[in-house]
Amino acid sequence: MKQGIFTITGNTPLTKTVCKMTLEGDTSAITAAGQFVNIKIDGLYLRRPISVCDLNGSTLTLVYKVVGKGTETMSRMKAGDTLDILTGLGNGYDLSVCGEAPLLVGGGVGVPPLYLLAKRLIAKGKEVKVILGFNSAEEVFFEDEFKALGVDVTVTTVDGSRGVKGFVTDAFKGGFGYVYTCGPEAMLKAVYDKCGCGGQFSFEERMGCGFGACMGCSCRTLYGNKRICKDGPVLVKEEIIWQK
Repeated sequence: MKQGIFTITGNTPLTKTVCKMTLEGDTSAITAAGQFVNIKIDGLYLRRPISVCDLNGSTLTLVYKVVGKGTETMSRMKAGDTLDILTGLGNGYDLSVCGEAPLLVGGGVGVPPLYLLAKRLIAKGKEVKVILGFNSAEEVFFEDEFKALGVDVTVTTVDGSRGVKGFVTDAFKGGFGYVYTCGPEAMLKAVYDKCGCGGQFSFEERMGCGFGACMGCSCRTLYGNKRICKDGPVLVKEEIIWQK
């Protein structure tokens, strides 16, 4: 973990509620796709955890949804503004166990961390397929960015206004031996029940400190209690215990 000041170089809307922010700063603590950063917002007590979407040298890309006061403040920030950010948080995805044809499944704001993951899997010579799930066509983002990487991309929308009608699991076609996924818990559970193979699941959780000190985001696993912020957010399929 490292704390640093980052300078915003861009902050643009992707949809009515989702924005993309690019920043410059010391990114050396970010070592794995699936890690997140924790952002200090002036006037608010708790930092805001945001997953890392992309990384290129000192350039950090974050894609976030405006859901409350903190992210609403972020959406109004301009190029040249600065942010105090903790970087290198969480464990990230393990790329060493995915086989040759991994499937990446993202739902809503669970999509962004899969972008850097896809880039790194491609760099390892993997044949990557991606399923992106949204409620409607107006919420779809990053479809073109994934296609530009040369991966097979399928979009699903609950209302059928774009791509496959239904949920991400309705687009499962087989031909994959491992799953990486990030999104709301109901989606993760559906993927868990249907995928029939090993995988890694990134959980979204409300956090206090973001680095394991407060124990506020602990969950039960087959191997004992784990902190989503420190021991996660990525858990392997075999250790997950779903809460009733």
